[in-house]
Amino acid sequence: MAVDYKALKDGGFMRQTQKNHFSLRLKAIGGNFTAEQLSTIAEISKTFGCGQVHLTSRQGIEIPFIKLDDVDKVKAELEAGGVYTGVCGPRVRTVTACQGAEICPSGCIDTYPLALEISDRYFGRELPHKFKFGVTGCMNNCLKAEENDLGIKGGYTIEWIKEACTLCGVCAKACREGAIAQTESEILLDETKCSNCGRCVKSCPFDAWRGEPGYILSFGGTFGNLIAKGEPVLPILRDKDALFRAADAALAFFDKYAKPGERFRVTIERAGWEAFRQTLETEMEAAYNG
Repeated sequence: MAVDYKALKDGGFMRQTQKNHFSLRLKAIGGNFTAEQLSTIAEISKTFGCGQVHLTSRQGIEIPFIKLDDVDKVKAELEAGGVYTGVCGPRVRTVTACQGAEICPSGCIDTYPLALEISDRYFGRELPHKFKFGVTGCMNNCLKAEENDLGIKGGYTIEWIKEACTLCGVCAKACREGAIAQTESEILLDETKCSNCGRCVKSCPFDAWRGEPGYILSFGGTFGNLIAKGEPVLPILRDKDALFRAADAALAFFDKYAKPGERFRVTIERAGWEAFRQTLETEMEAAYNG
């Protein structure tokens, strides 16, 4: 019987140099695995692989040296331990995420639950080419959001609370963008310079800044054969529904305008950034008004 190598690759089994051996890519969300899952992976590696694993650049795990004859047994034993195979090919890939506000003091958004929602909604969706989501919790950008087809960065929209302020000057010193200035009687915010980093909120000892978490999106990033930084197209989005409307519109644009085998960035540039911007704005306006 002929071996369907494409189907195997689509299901995470990538051919190695060694004949009839595969490096198995596992499904990962935000780089998180439980201790039980890790135990299962270790056992599979010892039993069916070479006793080691590879940590990928996208927070995933691969088990090399899986034999062709063992593919079905490996999948069954992994699933019994709560571990699932990943995907390759022209579809939505593993969603990456930093640890976010739940763990990191710098975080502006809770990244892992968001990565789970993105994965549940889009993981494995067929597209003209591979498509990557990345979620980073703040402007420190540990996850490098702009390297992804759709990058999500946490940020704050901020408001100064005059009655709580002692004019101590801590916020002005904390602001890396020079967006905050201080007079003898008030704090002045230059919104054109504000990066939504939230450092003023986090640094103020008197809670004189109020911060509302939001999402800063970038589109068209790629870091492979083509290297390009994702571009901001929309203002900071204050709610998750808006984020998913933007993501839905972006994927629909990719489906509609891409040529087979064309990366999202190339599609946007060929169709035009202004056309892409108008598509996003129109779709989101319709959702809000509908």
